[in-house]
Amino acid sequence: MSDNDNLVQIEKKDKANRVLSDILRYLLLIFWAIIVLFPFYWMIITSFKSYSSYNSEFVPRLVVTSPTLQNYVSAFTEVPLGRYLLNTLIFTAITTILMLVIIILSAFAFSRLDFPGKNLVFGLFLSLMMIPNELVIITNYVTITNLHMRNSFPGLILPSVMAVFYIYLLKENFEQIPDELYKAAKVDGTSDLRYLWRVMIPISKPTIITIIILKVIECWNSYVWPRLITDNSAYFLVSNGIQEIRENGFGRDNIPAMMAAVVAISLPLIILFLIFRRKIMDGVARGGTKG
Repeated sequence: MSDNDNLVQIEKKDKANRVLSDILRYLLLIFWAIIVLFPFYWMIITSFKSYSSYNSEFVPRLVVTSPTLQNYVSAFTEVPLGRYLLNTLIFTAITTILMLVIIILSAFAFSRLDFPGKNLVFGLFLSLMMIPNELVIITNYVTITNLHMRNSFPGLILPSVMAVFYIYLLKENFEQIPDELYKAAKVDGTSDLRYLWRVMIPISKPTIITIIILKVIECWNSYVWPRLITDNSAYFLVSNGIQEIRENGFGRDNIPAMMAAVVAISLPLIILFLIFRRKIMDGVARGGTKG
């Protein structure tokens, strides 16, 4: 057998190995996707089942034979789910906007400005990430209670506007912008805020969008703090409002109506992630890559 024949055989063998490896990889990914997505599928199909048909199933069915929208109607008429969604929207929007202002100004100061003790202060900021959340919640609860802001939007919002990790992420992104641009802008008489608004924010737009999306998801899923600081249903968010619905709304046995409420709560975040998933991945990669 000639050398050319041996090379052809080796190439065929390598190609077969690559094909087999790809097949195994995709089978593993499909298997894992089924495991991850099955709870969502089960939640959705259950929300379209009537109460009687769901309770009559001795063996759970994976398809809906007689779908109904009554559970969704009940979710917005029999319980104040709409108010919980509105409260969550207000909380999420205000918290995200305030946090964005704070982290952009902080990241700019740590990445471009020179002031005494900058590295020490930034190190102290990072050390806050090492403090257990339980200790922070206790401190925040005592502070908000002493300020008489329980059962109010300021009490919900203020402890959530600070995010050390996002300051670090955006600072790393700002530092990728060449110093020559900043020096040239200063020579032209451009103020720091104008340079930040006209140059740094547009360049760092993918990372900022990522931070916004992650903060929206964080606020939307916030549970412990809203549950702790509010006992008035007028200020309940969807995360702790769903527990109130389960206990005092549909009842523990009406699982289809509960699943409809959960679908209505989860749908905005699912759509948000599907639309901006590439920006999330790109923004995190840009923020974590320096140079």
